[in-house]
Amino acid sequence: MDSYGFPDGNICNLLGSRYFHARHDINHSLQMHSSLIRRLSQENELEGHQGCVNTIAWNSTGSLLISGSDDTRMNIWSNNGRKLLHSIDTGHSANIFCTKFIPETSDELVVCGAGDAEVRLFNLSRLSGRGPDDNAIAPSAVYQCHTRRVKKLAVEVGNPNVVWSASEDGTLRQHDFREGASCPPAGSSPQECRNVLLDLRCGAKRSLADPPRQTLALKSCDISASRPHLLLVGGSDAFARLYDRRMLPPLTSCRKRIPPPPCVNYFCPMHLSERGRSGLHLTHVTFSPSGDEVLLSYSGEHVYLMNVNQAGGGAMRYASGDASKLMTFNPILNGLELQPPLSVVYKSSLRFKSNVTSVLEKCRKLVQIAEKCLEGGSNYYDGIEACNEVLDQHCHDIGLAIRHDCLCTRAGLLLKRKWKNDVHMAIRDCYNARRIDSSSFRALYYMSEALSQLGNYKEALEFAVAAQSVAPSNTEIAELVENLQKNLAAAETGKTNKANDGLLRSESRSGRALSLSDILYRSEANSDASQDGPTSEREDSDYDEELELDFETSISGDEGRDVEPNTLHGSLNLRIHRRGDSTRETSYANGSCGSPSSSQNDRMPYQPETVIDMKQRFVGHCNVGTDIKQASFLGQRGEYVASGSDDGRWFIWEKQTGRLIKMLLGDEAVVNCVQCHPFDCVVATSGIDNTIKIWTPTASVPSIVAGGSAGPETSNVLEAMESNQRRLSHNREVILPFELLERFRMHEFTEGTLHPLECAQS
Repeated sequence: MDSYGFPDGNICNLLGSRYFHARHDINHSLQMHSSLIRRLSQENELEGHQGCVNTIAWNSTGSLLISGSDDTRMNIWSNNGRKLLHSIDTGHSANIFCTKFIPETSDELVVCGAGDAEVRLFNLSRLSGRGPDDNAIAPSAVYQCHTRRVKKLAVEVGNPNVVWSASEDGTLRQHDFREGASCPPAGSSPQECRNVLLDLRCGAKRSLADPPRQTLALKSCDISASRPHLLLVGGSDAFARLYDRRMLPPLTSCRKRIPPPPCVNYFCPMHLSERGRSGLHLTHVTFSPSGDEVLLSYSGEHVYLMNVNQAGGGAMRYASGDASKLMTFNPILNGLELQPPLSVVYKSSLRFKSNVTSVLEKCRKLVQIAEKCLEGGSNYYDGIEACNEVLDQHCHDIGLAIRHDCLCTRAGLLLKRKWKNDVHMAIRDCYNARRIDSSSFRALYYMSEALSQLGNYKEALEFAVAAQSVAPSNTEIAELVENLQKNLAAAETGKTNKANDGLLRSESRSGRALSLSDILYRSEANSDASQDGPTSEREDSDYDEELELDFETSISGDEGRDVEPNTLHGSLNLRIHRRGDSTRETSYANGSCGSPSSSQNDRMPYQPETVIDMKQRFVGHCNVGTDIKQASFLGQRGEYVASGSDDGRWFIWEKQTGRLIKMLLGDEAVVNCVQCHPFDCVVATSGIDNTIKIWTPTASVPSIVAGGSAGPETSNVLEAMESNQRRLSHNREVILPFELLERFRMHEFTEGTLHPLECAQS
C-alpha cells in the first residue's frame, strides 16, 4: 500500500539535508533508499556456470563476486565489467554449496565447501593464465575432516588465517591455514584433526522442553562483523544458537560425542518452540550489519527477525510452557511480555509533540481502513498492512486506546486471512490487547475463535464464556458458545474412539517392521497443517525420529544419468524400523547422544533454556523446495530484508513493519541466494538457473513488481503471495518422500560428480 509512505522520506530532501546536517551515515541511508528499491530491475545476467548456482558472495570492496555451482566450478566475476574473470575447476566430487573471499588477502585467497564433505582453499595468484579459460590451479589446502555435506562457511573481518565450516555431520570446524595444508579424511587416521569448535551431534531439540539428544545437522552459520567473538548457527531444528567463541572449550576431535556446550542465547518464534514438528528446520541465519539483530529463515515457514541483546527491553524472552499460557484464560494478565513494556513505548512520545496531532490522525484513518476491510470480508492483506503501519511504525506516538483497537482488528483480519501461522499471530495480538484491557470483548472473542481454529475447544470455550459475560445480549458470541460446546463433545467422543482404534492398531502392528505409510501418517499428524487445525492424537506418540533405515537400490551409474539431467532413474526399496528401548539405552551409555553420562546428571531433571522471541515476521515467499535458501539484510544499515522463493521470485520487505515493498521475478524455478553489494544499490541473486542476475535501480518508474528476462511481469502481487501460502501449508505430504530419498542418497552415494536431485533438494 504505497499511500502509507516510507519512513526514510523523500530522497531529494535527504540529499539536500547534507548541506545542513553533518551526518556521517548519509551514504548508508542512500544505498538502499525506498525510492531506489522500488526501481530495482534486472540489469545484467552473468553466464558461465553449467549447473544450479548455489552460492554467491561479494568481496569486501564490492569489486568482485564469487559463485559456486553444481558444476563444481568456482567463478570469479568483475563487478565493473559484469564479466567472468576466472572459472576454477575445484576438484570437488559433488555440488558446491558455499564460497568466500578470505579477508585481508587482497582477494587472492578463496575457499569453497561442497557436498563431498570437503573444504578447499585456492590462491588465485597461482592461476596459470589471466582469462576465464586458463584456470589450471591446484588447491592450497584440502580439509576432509567432515563426514557430511558442508553447507556454510564463515570468515572473520580482519582475519586472513582462519575459516569456519558448518556441516550436516553436526560439527562446526575451525580451519587455520597456518597449521597445515591438508588433513586426512575423517576416521582414516589415529591423529584425527583437532579442529572441532562446536560438536552438536547431540544438540538437536524436538521442542523447548525436550533435552538435546540427536544430531543437529548444521545448515548455516555466521560471525558478527561488529563483535566477531559472536557465532550464530542454525540447523535441523527450530532453534538458532548464539555462542561466544571466547567461552567455548578448546578445539577437539570427533572421536567421542559430548554434550553440546552452553550457548549465550537461543532464538525461536514462540509458536514454533513447543511442538516437535516433522521437517521444521532453519535454512539460513545471519547477523544484521550492526550485529544487534539476527534473521532466521525456516523451511516450510516464514522469515523472522530477533534482537540479539536483552538490554533496554528490546529482546523478548520466554520459557518452556509460556506458549500454552497464552492460550489459558486468566481474568487478569501479568508476567509474560510479548512486546516492550508499555511504559517504555509511551514515555518517549513526548519527543514528538510537534507532529503528534497529524500522526494520531493518520493512525486513526489507518485503523478505520483496517476495520472496513474486516467488515467488508475482503482485502484482508491491505487491512493487516494498515495495522502493521500503526503498531510497528508509530508505536511511540499512539495511545492505549488506538493500540488496543488496532491489535483487535489485526487479530480479526489474521483469523480471516488464514495464512500460515496467522492464527498464532492473532493469539499474540489478543493477548497484548488483554494486557491493555483484560475484559475486552473483542480480544476475548477473537482469542476464542483462534483457539477454535487450532482445535483447542476447551480453552476456546473458556474465553467465549468470558466474552459472553461481558456482552450477554450478543447473539454472535452465544452462537459461538453453542458451537464450541458441540465441538468439544464431538472431540471427546472422537478421542475415545481413536484410543480404541489405536489399541487394535498397535496389537496388529506388533512384531512387524514399521511401514512407510505408517511414517507418512505420523508425519502428516505432526505436520505444519496440524498447527493450524485440530490437534492429532499422534502428536505425543513415542516413535519419533528414533528410526532406522534399511535400503537397497538398483540404481547404477548409467541408469542414474539418462537423457534428463535432473531426473533420477531406478528403484528404491525402504524398510523403516522403530528402535527398541534397549537400543536407545545402549546408544546413550556409549555416549552417542543424550545427556552427560554421569549418573548424577542423569537423575537431575532437565532445565529448559529461555529463548528470545521474534519481533517481526516477513511473509509472502515460499521456502520448502531447497534447504540453502537465504534471507539477507539489504544495505549497510540493514533497513530492508530480502529472501528468495520457490516460485522463482525474490521478495524485499521493510524491516520495521514487515511490509512487502518489492517482488521481482529472478529465476525460472527457485531463487536461493540474495546478496547485497557492500556499498552500492546493487543486488545479486541466483538459484536453479545456471546464471546470476544483477539488479540495479534502473526502472523508469517505481513499482512493487518488476519482471526480468526469466519471465513476464507479475501484476497481481496478492495472488502470488497466496499461492505461496498454499504451498507452505501443504508442503509436507509432497516433501516428505523426497526427504527420505535425500537421506538414502547421502548414505549410498559416496562417489560421482553430480547428484540429479541436488538442485531440488539441496
